Amino acid sequence: MKINKNNEKPIQKYRFIIQSTFALLCIWIGIEFTIFVKSLESENANLVTYRPPGVEGFLPISSLMSLYYFILTGEIHYAHPAGFFIFLAILVVSFVAGKSFCSWLCPIGFLSEMIGDFGEQILKKLIKKRVKIPNIIDYPLRSLKYLLLGFFVYAIFFVMTVDALKSFLDSPYNLVADIKMYYFFARISKFSLTVIAILFVLSIFIRNFWCRYLCPYGALLGLISFLSPLKIKRDTNKCINCGLCSKVCPSFIKVDKIVTIRSDECSTCLNCVDACPVANTLEVKTKIIDKKIPKKIVAIIIVLVYIIITGIGILTGHWQNTISKEEYIILHKNIDKFGHPTSTRAIDELNKSSNIGVLNEK
Repeated sequence: MKINKNNEKPIQKYRFIIQSTFALLCIWIGIEFTIFVKSLESENANLVTYRPPGVEGFLPISSLMSLYYFILTGEIHYAHPAGFFIFLAILVVSFVAGKSFCSWLCPIGFLSEMIGDFGEQILKKLIKKRVKIPNIIDYPLRSLKYLLLGFFVYAIFFVMTVDALKSFLDSPYNLVADIKMYYFFARISKFSLTVIAILFVLSIFIRNFWCRYLCPYGALLGLISFLSPLKIKRDTNKCINCGLCSKVCPSFIKVDKIVTIRSDECSTCLNCVDACPVANTLEVKTKIIDKKIPKKIVAIIIVLVYIIITGIGILTGHWQNTISKEEYIILHKNIDKFGHPTSTRAIDELNKSSNIGVLNEK
């Protein structure tokens, strides 16, 4: 038996660096976007600043609709092209390396992880163990994110026609969805703030509460991860049944009881692989070739796939949208008139009443 002391260095510090880098990038995008929105308030096109396309990564529903529109028409919609490629990159990353976006790149996942680590330090002092909701409650709660995902899938893929998709994507509401999102947080209501505070507190005592129970994005990536060729496998002949892998799993997967991890909750964080004290017992392998994939290679694959897909969007000119500064000023001036359309007819009426039909001819 070879003890895993000098085998392969833990990957967690590299994962933290990647998470931190991506989180800082998102913060920078947020700062640039804030400056952009503030500049629109001047109503002077010469004073309008740069709009960072990366903000579209926070519009997953619009991006999902853009992807479906692309599947049906072969066209990348002009409103949020960066969002289309970011969403596509996340899907491809999940297909290649499991639900790894959640634990390697997602800023919300990173924040949730930090809150969870803080909570575990508190719980160690109070009850000396992690809190896990009993399965009889855990399973129904985990189904909530799939119900939310099912609603979006049904509403988009089964209800909306090509014309309905185009009408929504062309609508003023969708064109300023990112700006409306900004104002939601900038002018946050007491109710919304209370909900966020409750989620924060719950995440302290119940690790990854949002990600585990409510995130439809994570539900989608979890389903796609079943198709991933990369899986963590346990060599039962070498395993000493110490249970360390299960103790460090943030998703409470019983790794020490499974040969191949096939779970929609596994985020390929590789905590279990790092924790295993016996060399070559827990390894990342492919379905195609039963060969070990080094942890650093897994990290490189995750980051590289994401960069390649988004890079294609940049290099092909499908990153910046084609909405001019003057058009953004008009949209911003009328932003309070743009409520969420509930039907194709409502969308058409909104487009007509907005007096900016020129945008829909692009």
